[in-house]
Amino acid sequence: MSSIRDRVKQLVPAQVTNRVRVSLVDYGIRTSDRRPLPDFLIIGTKRGGTTSLWNYLIAHPLVPRLFPAWNTKSTHYFEEHWSRGEAWYRSHFPTVRQREMLESRHGGPVRAGEAAPLYMFHPLVAARVAALMPAVRLIVLLRDPVDRAYSHWKERRANGVEPLDFVAALAAEPQRTAGERERLIAEPDHCSRRFDWYAYRARGRYLEQLEPWLERFDRGQLLVLPSEELYRDAPAAYRRTLDFLGLPVVDPPDFKVYNGRRSVPLPPPLRAELAEYYRPYNEALRQRLGLPLDWPDRPT
Repeated sequence: MSSIRDRVKQLVPAQVTNRVRVSLVDYGIRTSDRRPLPDFLIIGTKRGGTTSLWNYLIAHPLVPRLFPAWNTKSTHYFEEHWSRGEAWYRSHFPTVRQREMLESRHGGPVRAGEAAPLYMFHPLVAARVAALMPAVRLIVLLRDPVDRAYSHWKERRANGVEPLDFVAALAAEPQRTAGERERLIAEPDHCSRRFDWYAYRARGRYLEQLEPWLERFDRGQLLVLPSEELYRDAPAAYRRTLDFLGLPVVDPPDFKVYNGRRSVPLPPPLRAELAEYYRPYNEALRQRLGLPLDWPDRPT
């Protein structure tokens, strides 16, 4: 009997919290006509420092958190919740009145946004964003794709959804993800975990992901920031982002690393094989963006 009572005590707070959240979501939707669309999106890449940059930005007094889910960085609207509609999306952002209050209090423009690393990789998101928010500013973090792939695999292992070692996971990727991109295009409401979780190599072929964005948005709307710059000098990368967003410089309380994962180094032969695989993709990316992207695949 006591175990039942303990279980009830554990459930009640969760139920209350869920009811409050449902009420807040309903309120956000009912007031959606007073909630401007976001000013910026961090669209990628996965395991490229998006969580760290997002946390640095929301420490700024003029960058509000998402409402009503304060402890998340993304609505996942453009890939997972598209069918919920624009009012649902707007419900996550501050009202005009709330923005005005923040601007008056802190003496600057409010910049609301979200960070969703799948946005850059999903085949339909660029067109959806362009149709709804043609003037939005886009932040892209690009990490050495070899390190990105290995870090992606480590995250999947830690989350308990990757039973294979890294070499086997790379080999299994084509079969695991076969047809998923095509299905996402054919079925706009489809959500593919396999496409998100197991595309270790594919998510490092950055140019094919960026082309739909470059075709639809002015180059001045995109800030392409090498992840290595963020890791090496977080304050400088942060200030560069604030300048891009038109925000005054206000340093966050610290520049801690979020979602960092330590592990054994990638074996040199495998690193060399992956670097060779990515070399032509990286060179095409450098030419297209006009950026050096000083990753180890470049010949010395």
